[in-house]
Amino acid sequence: MDRAGVTALIAQIPDYPLPGVIFKDVTPISANPDAALWVNAEIAARFAKSGITHIVGVEARGFILGASLAAHMHLGFVPIRKSGKLPRATYRAEYELEYGADSIEIHQDALTKNDRVLIVDDVLATGGTACAAVDLIQECGAEVLGIAVLLDLAFLGGSAKVASRDSRIDVFAVL
Repeated sequence: MDRAGVTALIAQIPDYPLPGVIFKDVTPISANPDAALWVNAEIAARFAKSGITHIVGVEARGFILGASLAAHMHLGFVPIRKSGKLPRATYRAEYELEYGADSIEIHQDALTKNDRVLIVDDVLATGGTACAAVDLIQECGAEVLGIAVLLDLAFLGGSAKVASRDSRIDVFAVL
């Protein structure tokens, strides 16, 4: 598998979830073991020497990519979930999407000041989710070393927003 093969698996869904939006469905990549392994290898190569201790996956497709990557790299996995889904005490962050608003949470005891984290999600669009995830991880006391996404929709400005917020965070898009 290579970049072109992985890219070809992305389904483009017009007018979803709202008219005018072209949704990039990356789930076919997870269904293809060669594509999934290639994606894991690309991210692992980028962050292999960074000293990360945990992968944090953002609900929902970030769980798929993140848990797989954590196993690939022999690291712990921590979920960030939509509000109201975690059973213990949480930190919560609200954020804007390209077509609405939402909030996410992390368990307060999920990470410590000794943890160095890579955030994993499927798509980086406006940067709202990524910045909210950074806030939650920092509230736990951990350090964010990077954000890895499968697809960066750079025209929406998310990667620039994250970079302008903290230039020490390595933002990496596989595609």
